[in-house]
Amino acid sequence: MSSPSNLRGIVAMLLAVGFFSLMDGGLKQLAGHYPPMQVAALRGLSGLPLVVAWVIATGTLVGLLKIRWPLHLLRAGLSIMMLTAFAFALRQMPMTTAYTIFFVAPLLITALSVPMLGEHVGPRRWAAIAVGLVGVLVVLRPTGEGLFGWAGLAVVAAAAGYSLSAIMVRVLHRTDSSQSMVFWMLAMTAVGASLLALPGWVPLRMADAWVIAGVGVTGFLGQVAITEAFRSGEASVVAPFEYSALAWGLGLDLVIWGVLPDRWTFFGAGIIVASGLYMVHRERVLGRRRAT
Repeated sequence: MSSPSNLRGIVAMLLAVGFFSLMDGGLKQLAGHYPPMQVAALRGLSGLPLVVAWVIATGTLVGLLKIRWPLHLLRAGLSIMMLTAFAFALRQMPMTTAYTIFFVAPLLITALSVPMLGEHVGPRRWAAIAVGLVGVLVVLRPTGEGLFGWAGLAVVAAAAGYSLSAIMVRVLHRTDSSQSMVFWMLAMTAVGASLLALPGWVPLRMADAWVIAGVGVTGFLGQVAITEAFRSGEASVVAPFEYSALAWGLGLDLVIWGVLPDRWTFFGAGIIVASGLYMVHRERVLGRRRAT
């Protein structure tokens, strides 16, 4: 693939990470006033109108019903769990720390691809997965004064849910359109989370209207940008730029909430990011071997 295409992919990935980080900042803000399940519902409800407009604009409205319903329902359940767990964690920890733990997701996706997709993972990548999990333990520090508690475990659960959902996307992509996957995930998340949150629903504050709207807009733009990133550039080239989320997390934590993670979190982040980058490198090497 040409360098200009990869450059477009890199720029799109940086934009996607920025939009998603702003969305997560909005979720953290909402998590301080509303129950986690309600925050998950607001995420789905705020983005749904924009996705509907996108589907209509791309002329794919008719194909929305030709889908594999059981897998979409399961993916929506994972989305509700992931958003609820992540909102719960963001209420109690800095965004940088949450991002650091969540970065174990690419490693989990690789590990899950073996039993669920029948892919082969060699000893080097298994070693990278093990090293990445050690990095998560450094951040959580279960035997010390770390974050080994409900908040830390909630991020691990969110990362696991995201990983399972990503594996399902690879299966659904064989038969279903990108528009149907985005639309039904948001629609089912909005409806399912709203019903589950209804018994403890907290009335919305007018002061939060702009935050809810911002979550919808940035979430939608992030989805469009990340789709363009992987469409334009090679995955092994653009994927490492996902780690720029740490810079966004640090900036938002410092500017808005005036907090910073401790040195052990930075150390654990270095281990996780290094193992993730090695995984990307190995995937690129193996891709070249398959091509020849």
